[in-house]
Amino acid sequence: MNKKQEQIKFSRFNDFLRKFKKQKTAIAALAIIFLLVLIAIFSYQIAPYGINEFDYSSVLQGPSAAHWFGTDDFGRDLFSRILCGTRISLFVGVCAVTIGALSGTILGLIAGYYNGFAESVIMRLCDVLFAFPGIVLAIAVIAVLGAGIQNVVIAVAVFSMPTFCRLVRSTVLATKESVYVQAERSLGAKDSRILFRHILPAAFPNIIVQYTMSIGSSIMTAASLSFLGMGAQAPTPEWGLILSSGRDYMDSIHLTFFPGLAIFITVLSFNLLGDGLRDALDPKLSD
Repeated sequence: MNKKQEQIKFSRFNDFLRKFKKQKTAIAALAIIFLLVLIAIFSYQIAPYGINEFDYSSVLQGPSAAHWFGTDDFGRDLFSRILCGTRISLFVGVCAVTIGALSGTILGLIAGYYNGFAESVIMRLCDVLFAFPGIVLAIAVIAVLGAGIQNVVIAVAVFSMPTFCRLVRSTVLATKESVYVQAERSLGAKDSRILFRHILPAAFPNIIVQYTMSIGSSIMTAASLSFLGMGAQAPTPEWGLILSSGRDYMDSIHLTFFPGLAIFITVLSFNLLGDGLRDALDPKLSD
């Protein structure tokens, strides 16, 4: 990379930072996400109680100084369980979207760059997956593979993949006939070099935005599957499972309020961050 190319990339990065700093809500969302990551890493060290520490003398207690979020039907500290559940929810969201983004990006590059049979097969597969709502498709995958966190990751990755595939394919179709790509091709550059050196970077802004916003929806889907009994299994401290266990004790509002609040804040933070990244990365938006 020559000095001029480095200066161009540095200038683009500075331009992105300047625009992103103006997105106050996105910065606040990024701070919350950073806090959630720290909680996920150190949750078991900072939790005041063990996630399966039973205290039958404190069953279904409301919020108090001893138990900030109250206790569940086994006397377990709800605050500790929600803290430790942060690691599970972020793990599922990030891993599932990463798998879906990688597979979707590769398929999108192939479908957009190569015409013919490969494009037809890939796009028809995406059409089939798009025909089902995400949660329905995830339930179908779980029905085949069985319940469990690992299978939830696979299920969420499956319904995330076609979105990235179509997104990358549209960028490839708009970029592959550009002058600099044609020049590279005329000089005898390999397809892999053209795809990963010139075309893929053009799709990065859209991929980053979609990746960020998909994490929120993936966390919501994973929680929904656990709520339905098809995801994490007891006694795992997963937010959707904690929320589900509170259905039988509607008089104890804290059992559903606090895990629901954790899901709401996390999903909202990722969506707000995605909106901010989109506004900062979109060259069509003026200052």
